[in-house]
Amino acid sequence: MADSKTDKKLPNDPAGEIDTALVRQLADILNDTELTEIEVERGDLKIRVARELTVAAAPVQYAAAPVHAAPAPAAAPVSMPSDPATIVARKGEEVKSPMVGTAYLKPSPEAPPFVQAGDKVKKGQTLLIVEAMKTMNPISAPRDGVVVDIMVGDAQPVEFGEALVLLEE
Repeated sequence: MADSKTDKKLPNDPAGEIDTALVRQLADILNDTELTEIEVERGDLKIRVARELTVAAAPVQYAAAPVHAAPAPAAAPVSMPSDPATIVARKGEEVKSPMVGTAYLKPSPEAPPFVQAGDKVKKGQTLLIVEAMKTMNPISAPRDGVVVDIMVGDAQPVEFGEALVLLEE
C-alpha cells in the first residue's frame, strides 16, 4: 500500500498529476525562508505556491525633550538696513534664477566679472551664468538698466527663483 502523504492527488486535478506532498514541500520551503513565492515546472505541470505578507503597523513611540535642553542656535539674521533711504535705494527689478545650480559671476576664474554694481547694461546682455548639470546657462538682462546690486557670490549655489541681480532704470 502506498503512503497516503505522497500519493494524495488534489480533487480538482482532472489528470491526477499534482502531488500534494510536493505542494506541502514547497509550502514548507516558504515557511523556512524569507521567500514569498516559489514556482516549479515539470514538463507541462507548473506549480506556484505564494503567500501574502501582512505588515503590522509599528507601535508609535513618543520621546519627550528634556526640559533643561538649550534652544538651538538661531541662524544668522539677514541684515536689513534700518535707514529708509537705503531701503528705497534697493528698489528695482530682481533678475531671478530660472533653475537650481551654481552661479558664476565671471566667464572663467581669470576673467573679469560679466558686470559689476553701477554698470549700465543692455537688454540681452549676460549678467552671469548658472551652471546646472554641467551646462553653462547665461542669465541675461531682461531690459536696459543699471546694475544696483549683485545678490550672489561667485561659485555660490542658487535655488530656483532666487534673486541674482538687482536692476534699476
